[in-house]
Amino acid sequence: MIYLKLFWEFFNTGLFAVGGGMATLPFLYDIADRTGWFSRHQLADMIAVSESTPGPIGVNMATYSGYLTTGIPGAVIATLGLITPSIIVILLVAAFLNAFHDNKYVNGAFYGLRPASCAMITAAGLVVAGVTFVNNNSLDFKPVILAAVLLIFTHAVKFTKKLHPVVWIIFAAAVGIIFKF
Repeated sequence: MIYLKLFWEFFNTGLFAVGGGMATLPFLYDIADRTGWFSRHQLADMIAVSESTPGPIGVNMATYSGYLTTGIPGAVIATLGLITPSIIVILLVAAFLNAFHDNKYVNGAFYGLRPASCAMITAAGLVVAGVTFVNNNSLDFKPVILAAVLLIFTHAVKFTKKLHPVVWIIFAAAVGIIFKF
């Protein structure tokens, strides 16, 4: 039964999280709160792992969530649940692509989804910032300082502005290990 519920939760996430992997975050926070399968702090770890591994962020987070919940079978089922709505929609759109190609209503609907996607991603970012920067209802200065240093080095220091993102991922991982984030 847990596998069916896991599939259903991630099917709904895949169906309604329009805007990419980061748009799945509000749904994952809701799943964490309702089911107890993983905590908000584990979700922050999922984001870090998903951001630093190859592949779509949403799929990586579904796989990781499923793995935390019921191991490898859960990882497979959660991933299938997340991608199934996209596969169905793509097959339907491909079947009717010519009929909808120049339809002003369809174009208007997709145009209207853009601000909703932006709002969902912004809300998810604010929740992630809250989990990262606030610890026990007080500001945690270590992540704030790390974020400020990374912001300065990635945007203001000429030498480091052009470093490859992998360098920054390795640097952030090393800092996290050293300072026990």
